[in-house]
Amino acid sequence: MQSAFSALDWFIFTTYFLTLAFTSFLFSRTKITSSKEFFLSKNGMSMWAVAISILATSQSAATFLGAPEYSYAKDFTFIGFYISALAAVIFVAFIFVPKFYEMKAVTVYELLEVRYGSKAKQYAGVMFLLGRILASGARLYIGALAISMILFSDITFTHVSISTLILVFGALIYAYFGGVRSIILSDIIQAVTYVGAGVAVLVFLYYSLENIDIISTLQEHNKLTFFDTSFDGKFSLLPLATGWFLLNVAAFGLDQDMTQRVLTCRDKNDATKSLILSLILTIPVVLLFLSIGALLFVYYQQADVVQNFSGEKITIFMYYILNEMPEGLRGLVTVGAIAAALSSTNSVLGAMSSVAVQDLYRPYKEKHAKVDEAHFVKASRFGVLFFAVILSIMSMISYVWQHYLEISLLSFALGVMAFAYTGLLGVYFSAIFTSRGSEKTVLFALIGGFLTVLALQPYIFSLHVGFAYQILIGTIISFLIMQLDSTPISKATLSKR
Repeated sequence: MQSAFSALDWFIFTTYFLTLAFTSFLFSRTKITSSKEFFLSKNGMSMWAVAISILATSQSAATFLGAPEYSYAKDFTFIGFYISALAAVIFVAFIFVPKFYEMKAVTVYELLEVRYGSKAKQYAGVMFLLGRILASGARLYIGALAISMILFSDITFTHVSISTLILVFGALIYAYFGGVRSIILSDIIQAVTYVGAGVAVLVFLYYSLENIDIISTLQEHNKLTFFDTSFDGKFSLLPLATGWFLLNVAAFGLDQDMTQRVLTCRDKNDATKSLILSLILTIPVVLLFLSIGALLFVYYQQADVVQNFSGEKITIFMYYILNEMPEGLRGLVTVGAIAAALSSTNSVLGAMSSVAVQDLYRPYKEKHAKVDEAHFVKASRFGVLFFAVILSIMSMISYVWQHYLEISLLSFALGVMAFAYTGLLGVYFSAIFTSRGSEKTVLFALIGGFLTVLALQPYIFSLHVGFAYQILIGTIISFLIMQLDSTPISKATLSKR
């Protein structure tokens, strides 16, 4: 295994963080006078900036390392997930986004307040916060684990904790001062950084494989399959059309982490375009990292690779970074991994704060006292800081949790998302497509979706149900619970504000 960072690697690393500090100062110079400005930036963000921000937010360290692992071990069929995602964002863009703009919503959960009442909004907000603490804490841990391996050449609790703090600090310098505008602009920097790192690795790998017929080698080992035509594959047609589609509807339409960006556009037309454009841009980025995995297969096909680091199973890309990558490129890939982690962390801090302040704290405070808008701006920044601490704690809990469950890092990060999403999907489908349900059934439906996914985990009843089908079943159960309510509610209430 190579030694720790060289002087050139440290130079790249330091330059990157100085760039973060300088751009954070520039982006946060705009005066913010209300919490709505802090969370939506006066609805003045450009379509392209929002699209790139969504791209950056959807790509975490788990994807940065996990996509090459998938194509190395299997093929290119992981791209089917993003084709399913493109169909999902088109659905979200034309079904959900117009309703959010009609309401002039700050958070997506305000739709439930109009449809069912204030408690319904609060129930959904709490479910989102709980789910995001789990999912984003796990993502933060994965990023910190990778950084610890590269920077410190170990994964001790202390060094993983330090790596967590590095990532949280990088996220905070944007999210705390400049709000969503600063986050979106910083996401452009992060996207350029990690895509640039990916391109550099791909080029280096390609030229290191001279005198090897790459295409023939990949074809010989069936590595160039892009579409799974079987009936039982993880990314075959049925899972893509059902559970994975629903997952992406939830991620891009019901998760404040992603939809907050969409709500910063000038109008619903720009919002719709930005959402669809983000997936059109994401697909070639994912193909880039899948191609890295394919080239790594060619590079290592005759070698005895033990993907293990201090007892921890690691991805092939991480193995390559630790053992083969030359100085300079190693530093660039490190900041690429940090950029992927930061783009998903800084965004979630703003999203969680927006839900906590706008959906939970503001109604309570205004009910009990008269306060000015400056108070809520301070509360918004406090919320960002508070959730930074919470996610850091969850990252450390994940250190123990992941070792205990002995499941892959990518599965660990993705798996916890289903617990919150299924309930939200059932509730929103009922709210938009039916006239049934109430505040009380919203709570039961959210809990029902959560418990359904929990019951389908192999460590509960030894059931082995695919992740996509867990989401499908949980969504159906949640939706049916909403339909049990015997008091119809007119759809006309959706147009009232």
